Amino acid sequence: MTAAATSTTPPGTSPPARRVPRQERSRRRVESLLDAAARLVVERGVAALTTRDIAEAAGAPVASLYQYFADKEGVLLALAQRDMDEMDTQVAEDLAGVELLSVATLVRTTMAAYVAVYRRRPAFVEIYLRGRTNAAVHRFGREHNVRTAQLLRDLAVDAGLARPDLSPQVAELAVEVGDRVFQLAYEHDEAGDQALVEEGITMVTAYLERYATPAGLTGVAR
Repeated sequence: MTAAATSTTPPGTSPPARRVPRQERSRRRVESLLDAAARLVVERGVAALTTRDIAEAAGAPVASLYQYFADKEGVLLALAQRDMDEMDTQVAEDLAGVELLSVATLVRTTMAAYVAVYRRRPAFVEIYLRGRTNAAVHRFGREHNVRTAQLLRDLAVDAGLARPDLSPQVAELAVEVGDRVFQLAYEHDEAGDQALVEEGITMVTAYLERYATPAGLTGVAR
């Protein structure tokens, strides 16, 4: 999810990379560019980022950056995707370790996993939570929220935690509410307002428990 959209890119989807690095040297160069972009985003924010600044910070010619990314948005999306992949892995690992899975522990574990990655990835906070005025980043966030909602909804129903009438739209709304809570919690606080996050966990849990089975309320042993 890197380069700018082309005429062959379906509406509402993220465009492909301009060039996929296959050799180890090329992969290291791309990682160096992304690491430089991450540092600059934390220092200056998303709006002030330029491709020339990224290349200079990485010690690379700007032409080298354009081999892999069409523009600044391409770099931002690649950086966001890299960190979001880490986020998805964290959620999956943490949910796999829950001994008593319920609607409440599903919500808490998922949102706590997000907090853990936000602490490790300050650039992700800048791009994903504070950079939504950028149209490409906004679209990236919406696309990911839809996928996350579907995965978590299927998990809850398949595990017997939620009734089948928990619709994809309801699950998506719950994810969007949680996402907005994080935006507010990290809007002015680098560490995040954890009291606000707790309120968000309580709110999303109460909303989804309306669709919980008895087992979803008491918990299912894993």
